[in-house]
Amino acid sequence: MAGLVNGAGKMSNVSAMLPQPQEENCERFDETGLYVCDEFLEFYEAQGGLEIFGYPLTETFYDSALRQVQYFQRARLELHPRASGGYKVLRGFLVKELGYRFPPLPVEQIPPFNNLQRYFPETGHTVSYAFLDYFRERGGLETFGYPRSEFMLEGEYIVQYFDWAQMEWHPEITSGPQIRLTNLGEIYLERFGLPGECDGSQRIGPVTRLRVSASVRHIIIGQEEKQTVYVYATDQWERPVKGAVASVVVHNGRYECEPTDANGFTRSEFWISEELPPGRKVVVDVKVGHENVEGATQIFFLPWW
Repeated sequence: MAGLVNGAGKMSNVSAMLPQPQEENCERFDETGLYVCDEFLEFYEAQGGLEIFGYPLTETFYDSALRQVQYFQRARLELHPRASGGYKVLRGFLVKELGYRFPPLPVEQIPPFNNLQRYFPETGHTVSYAFLDYFRERGGLETFGYPRSEFMLEGEYIVQYFDWAQMEWHPEITSGPQIRLTNLGEIYLERFGLPGECDGSQRIGPVTRLRVSASVRHIIIGQEEKQTVYVYATDQWERPVKGAVASVVVHNGRYECEPTDANGFTRSEFWISEELPPGRKVVVDVKVGHENVEGATQIFFLPWW
């Protein structure tokens, strides 16, 4: 914990899609192929931009429970036309919606007032050391909301939860802030998906990663029999990818598949050759491509006499 202390001293349903016009009040992010526009862009740029929110993950759309919203890697932004204050866009409470809840600090553990720790009676939690430095430097309550936990070890990193963010302490970083923000927007979409009655592929950006899984019809198969390889392709959100091109390489043979269907499936059939020695595992390489993105996996089967 010494480094953590030392650092402190330095420091529903969708009712309609909204069009994404290519106008002066929009910015396009090539990394995801999506736009941020109007009030959302104003708020995004004024409240921390890429460091705080990450890249956009969806277009702007209407959610009947939340009104007009847009998801980013680390946040969900919501348009509230009647909101008081300087902005009509507010952050969504993803930490609460993801179920992260922690009891307040016991009274006897509340630290005395000092420059390295700040206790928030509103939620009963303390922000300390490097977390407090980053909290102060990046806008405090306006950017992160109130703390919803103490700092704690979670996986490989020490983390702390706030109303609108999760901070991670990265002691391996030697230049710049050692605090990074967790991609809560990605976690939320992976866990719950998008609400809505229309096709989610119309609202989420392009495929940036292919997840490929495959299986064979016969794990053990005799010579001169027909084998079938089944291929399933999904994107970074585990949505089926339609139209992906798959190939299957077995020993010295290559077999092309029909493009994946709307469910992300395709298959390839081939006859088992006598060249494949019985009793010896045969590796099958499966490769899938969609636009400029590729994915691959390996499976095997066992020829028998």
